[in-house]
Amino acid sequence: MKRTIFLILVVLFPVITFSQENITSDPDTLRKDALNVYMNASEYLKKEIPYVNYVRDRKVADVVIISTSQRTGSGGYEYTYFLEGQGRFKGSNDTISYTSSPDDTEDQIRAAEVRTVKQGIMRYVLKTPLAQYIDINFRESIQDEVSTDKWKSWVFRTSFNGFTFGEESSSFLDLFGDFSASKVTNDWKMRFNLNYSHNKQEFDLGDDYLIAKRINKSAGALIVKSINDHWSVGGSANILASIRNNYDLKISLKPGIEYDLFPYSESTRRQFRILYSIGFVYNDYIDTTQYNKLEERLLAHSIQAAFEVVQKWGSIELSMSWNNYIPEWEKNQLSLDGYLNFRIAKGLSINMGGNYSFIADQIALRKEEVTDEDILTGAKEVATSYSYFISFGISYTFGSIYNNVVNPRFGSSDGGRTIIIN
Repeated sequence: MKRTIFLILVVLFPVITFSQENITSDPDTLRKDALNVYMNASEYLKKEIPYVNYVRDRKVADVVIISTSQRTGSGGYEYTYFLEGQGRFKGSNDTISYTSSPDDTEDQIRAAEVRTVKQGIMRYVLKTPLAQYIDINFRESIQDEVSTDKWKSWVFRTSFNGFTFGEESSSFLDLFGDFSASKVTNDWKMRFNLNYSHNKQEFDLGDDYLIAKRINKSAGALIVKSINDHWSVGGSANILASIRNNYDLKISLKPGIEYDLFPYSESTRRQFRILYSIGFVYNDYIDTTQYNKLEERLLAHSIQAAFEVVQKWGSIELSMSWNNYIPEWEKNQLSLDGYLNFRIAKGLSINMGGNYSFIADQIALRKEEVTDEDILTGAKEVATSYSYFISFGISYTFGSIYNNVVNPRFGSSDGGRTIIIN
């Protein structure tokens, strides 16, 4: 009997061994079969979603994920992910999003990002050999009704900040406070704000002692009504008092109308907005202006155009604004803004941005001559016909196309933490 059992085990052992080898998958085989994903992923996301390959070249990716974010009325952010299938998944695209609360911690935000990305890529993962190892669970019970918001979507914020620095020959003090109330719904956008800033610089020049102050007080309101998915109407009101800009009081009231060539529902991916505003401006000056004015009432209008698009090759943002006093057409300002982030080739990308303004509307300039001290400290506005800034950068990365491994020893490999996925 024992001999018979032994002979049976000898015959079946290779079969048992083969079956066990089939059950236990080779980790290297799983990695080769994993979904190739191209996205700017944080180390936390790579740790939490290890069953895909994070590749550095979008051309070898099965799925390209583009992420965008925009601030919500409550002070949180709406994070949107655009998934575009390539190769065998070509034509299989999707859009997913989630909204954070303004009081969410970084840990809550990154956990929600991971959960959202998992949901988005699951349809693709399920078409790979790794699908057999995926379990899907629902953790929460669903409420029958949504609780009523006692604040009716209103959000209030207040803050105060201060900074001071000093040494033997100079000192610096900067104080800033603000308060805002906002309400954002699909039909309405309302925002009210109060701001105060106090900047003081002191310099001991030996034979002289220089003090420069810049105090700004402002209040603003914006109300916008949605008409449909392309048109909006609204208006803004602003009050300003600024020593540097020579305003004892400045009041402006400007209604406006805006048209978006693309639906507002696609605003996180593309926009082409044109806004026209016209209204009343009242200026009460601290000192007599170069036009011999201490007070004046003006009619002003402006037109603004903004274009934004986010694609898998990068993103581009362009805007132009024209401001003019009516009927004095020579008193105007034209501003051009642009930003480009472009992936030229595998591992090679460039980014550049800047602003250029043609300035011919400095109606508040003081008649009195501005001193060298005023220019150096920025205490008073000085005449200029233009202003600009330019930024640019280039980066190149080469090596393995895979970027899966996370090793936190001695700190993050890039010298810092990455929480937000953009």
